Amino acid sequence: MSTTLLNPWNWARAEFSGARLGDRRRSRRLVQVAAALAREPRGALHGALPTWSELLAAYRLLNREAVTFESVTEPHRSRTREACGAPGEYLLVEDTTSLDFTAHEATAGLGRIGDDGGRGLYLHSTLALRVEGWEADGTPTVTALGLFAQQCWARTTPTVGRGKEAKRRRLTRARESERWAAVFEESGAPPPGARWTYVADRESDIYEVFARCAACRVEWIVRANQPRALAEADGSVFSAVAQTAPLGIFALELRARPGRKKRTARLEVRAARVMLRGPWRPGEKLAPRELNVVEAREVGAPPGVEAVHWVLLTSWPAGDFAAARRVARTYTRRWLIEEYHKALKTGAGVEESQLMSVHNLRALIGVLAVVAVRLLNLKLLATAHPEAPLEADELGPEALTLLARAVGPPQGGWTHATALVAVARLGGFLARKGDGAPGWISIWRGWHRLMLMLEGFRLALDDEKCV
Repeated sequence: MSTTLLNPWNWARAEFSGARLGDRRRSRRLVQVAAALAREPRGALHGALPTWSELLAAYRLLNREAVTFESVTEPHRSRTREACGAPGEYLLVEDTTSLDFTAHEATAGLGRIGDDGGRGLYLHSTLALRVEGWEADGTPTVTALGLFAQQCWARTTPTVGRGKEAKRRRLTRARESERWAAVFEESGAPPPGARWTYVADRESDIYEVFARCAACRVEWIVRANQPRALAEADGSVFSAVAQTAPLGIFALELRARPGRKKRTARLEVRAARVMLRGPWRPGEKLAPRELNVVEAREVGAPPGVEAVHWVLLTSWPAGDFAAARRVARTYTRRWLIEEYHKALKTGAGVEESQLMSVHNLRALIGVLAVVAVRLLNLKLLATAHPEAPLEADELGPEALTLLARAVGPPQGGWTHATALVAVARLGGFLARKGDGAPGWISIWRGWHRLMLMLEGFRLALDDEKCV
């Protein structure tokens, strides 16, 4: 069962009680800190821990040498990988984001981020999504199981300008690009009955990524970034797929983004089977690799709007319109890792932390990284299992009582969908007939308010017992 809808204390025990921190008391303290952050997701600890004694204990915990980003997140990663071993289909979506702490001048040990104008850390995440079903148009319905892998580091090496380093030298030294799909060299292949598909954007268009996936029996869908040459014909993957006949057109709802409104795009789909020419590497030339190429190109884009154009490299079949459309629609699930980063930064406030050392900061990020999965999955659960009734230990009777008093009890009882709408209404969602599904921000605001209401409710009960 998902831990998402458990009350904060039970959720924290499920996710962190197995952490090996050198002392059982530290593990118990970690659960207490995580539960507080689940109730009140804050990067600044003083906003989540109300008393000085609790805050001081949290600072002492994060300062311990054994309390690291890796040790804090290990129980969650292990639970996620175990869940991905059950029979079924899984998408392992990978991306990198930067955490900006430029304004926190007192924090020691930070590295360069972005264009080297700021200071902070990088976070590389592999988000595990379970495919709960398929819609008629080939879109997978998913829930978030958790973080299959995650790395957090400070970039301290000097930047080498483009064109200023010989290719041979660049390929023989350690490079950050080697992180893409590297997790499979550690995790190995999925167990029988489990199908894993690696999904990533253009930065992951690296030839070794395909080899790593293939060696571990992992499928892949990667957006092409470069005109890779063909082994048995002239041209590139771009020209090869562009020359094929269209297979069909489908409509895709595009989410709103900064500077871009939500809209519907009509995408024309093409597909080709190609043999990639193996690139040169120091001391060897890599073997050719056969794969499918799917192109989704927008037709009739509105004036002044950049048309959608994806070229996807995949191990999935793409021989007809339905199969090629399925590849393109599955690629759209990659957007969920961007939602995860939003949950981490906006929802959990990870960049608000004022901790003074990278060691302490990384340990706190480890806790908030798991909190962010919980926030993200609130919406996905309701989408995947809208009519599923809440189980006895999900949300809890106190939370449902407060929701019923605040927005009214739902017709037909409490399900994942009705609970989500009720939570979103606490966050400002109006739930009118034409409003559609609630957005992530209103869900998070409502969840935050519900946690505060629960805390007040329990304090009131404690006061009554003392009378």
